[in-house]
Amino acid sequence: MKRFYLFILLFCLCSSLAMAKEAAFIDGMEDIPLMKGLIQKVEKTVSFGNEESRFVEAYLISSKVGFKKVETFYKESLPQLGWTYQGTTDGTVVFYRDSESLSIHKESSKPLKLRVTIKNRI
Repeated sequence: MKRFYLFILLFCLCSSLAMAKEAAFIDGMEDIPLMKGLIQKVEKTVSFGNEESRFVEAYLISSKVGFKKVETFYKESLPQLGWTYQGTTDGTVVFYRDSESLSIHKESSKPLKLRVTIKNRI
């Protein structure tokens, strides 16, 4: 019986580690998921601010996914985190949450290069 409980414990532990490994977030934007297939250029990340306002800018690249897939992913996932989709204009997808705006701007297509920015709207 002890072996059975040990097996269940190990199974649960391995499952939770696998789920934690899958859930990646953009460095500096701990509440914004990093879509599978995108790689963050951490050395280019800019972040400053305080409790009242912040400015964070990150750069993502991919040779595996296109902008439409990125747009679809974030349009589906960000509303679950409180962001409201505002629209897409000239390769920039915009979301609002509280007093902040989040924009995902396509800088190039091949390879895909994105600039993700969170800043105060006010």
